[in-house]
Amino acid sequence: MEITPDRSALNNSEVIVPVSALTRSIALMLERNFSLAWIVGEISNFTQATSGHWYFLLKDASAQIRCVMFRSRTQNLEFVPRNGDRIEVRALATLYEPRGELQLNVEHMRRTGQGQLYEAFLQLKAKLAGEGLFDADKKRLLPAHPRAIGVITSLQAAALRDVLSTLARRAPHVHVIVYPAPVQGVGAAAQLVAALESAQRRAEVEVLILCRGGGSLEDLWEFNHESLARAMAASTIPIISGVGHETDFTIADFVADMRAPTPTGAAELVSTQREVLLRELMQRYAQLSRAFNRLLERRMQTLDGLARCLVSPAERFVQQRSHLRQLTLRLSAAATQSLRAGQARFALLDLRRRRSHPDLVRTRATLKFWAERLAAGLAKKHQQRCAKLNELAARITLLSPQRTLERGYAALLNPRNGRALRAPNDLIAGERVVVHLAQGSAEIGIRDVQPTLGLTSS
Repeated sequence: MEITPDRSALNNSEVIVPVSALTRSIALMLERNFSLAWIVGEISNFTQATSGHWYFLLKDASAQIRCVMFRSRTQNLEFVPRNGDRIEVRALATLYEPRGELQLNVEHMRRTGQGQLYEAFLQLKAKLAGEGLFDADKKRLLPAHPRAIGVITSLQAAALRDVLSTLARRAPHVHVIVYPAPVQGVGAAAQLVAALESAQRRAEVEVLILCRGGGSLEDLWEFNHESLARAMAASTIPIISGVGHETDFTIADFVADMRAPTPTGAAELVSTQREVLLRELMQRYAQLSRAFNRLLERRMQTLDGLARCLVSPAERFVQQRSHLRQLTLRLSAAATQSLRAGQARFALLDLRRRRSHPDLVRTRATLKFWAERLAAGLAKKHQQRCAKLNELAARITLLSPQRTLERGYAALLNPRNGRALRAPNDLIAGERVVVHLAQGSAEIGIRDVQPTLGLTSS
């Protein structure tokens, strides 16, 4: 029976209570006296169970406490903490009764110092996504070979040097225009918007790179302003976002037409290497040269054909005389061929006439000759078949089992299955067998079996 004593009873040393009742009472006291609170500390011994629950220690320089975050809570987080991360947790102090250990039941978790900023970031991200500013069908295509590239960043930023050096190395022929604007601090977002509007108003570049180096969430916060996001969405010039490192995400990254992991990556995305362009130019030149040569050859062939058509009157007269001579020869040959064709047709008709009146006497003699030969051949074949049949009959008679029985032998058969009994091992004393003789059969009983030594049955 479970006992739950009150606090005054626990103070009485004479009261004896079970351990489970004590831990249950302590747990109730904690839940009644300590409400949800935000607690900051460093994660240690982080474990992610197969059930989806998280177990870890939250500690500072002076103390530590066990924590548990159940699967239903962890699914709502957008990050997985690691050992050494400094975080803030909203938790309820409880007691794990089976072990009597104090622990925190964590309901929510956020990175230290980023709680409000991160929540504001998520709220703005959800708002703009709901309005369709991140939709893929609204992304503009980047120009394949831009002639002018704009860069919006601070003149003192290391990212600007990285972008310029990358563009100078890959595409030195491309014109680069820098629109300076601060990338950190209060009011930087407004100046970034002004630089973006200036680039659109001047319309001197075909693509824009919005970039800066990595940093904390506070350092990159100016790129999470709603005004900058809406200005980027309304831009008529394609924009590449190269803000921070690969793991850093800002609202500007989602609104941009393309996101690069780093400023250098943004410069690489927007510029084709000069060697690649030169190689492509040489290929196009070779294709154009081959096409021009083929066109020139066809025109030269056409010119030769036209030149052959331009002949002198004397040469044309010679050609016409030769043509007339050929026509005369063809006419004479046609007349001769017609005569020969008539003669051949007459011969064919004469042959058909003679074949329609055959020589009956000769035909009858031929038929009689072949009939006699056919009858003689059939008779000879019949005699050969009869002789072969008699020979086979004699062989069958010689090998007949009846002839063997007539010589005094007998055959023993198993009465159950009718099989021949060949070896002494097939005979069993006391059983009956069927004996076949030349003039009939009999059924006899086996009294004793004496196998012959030195003989094996086949």
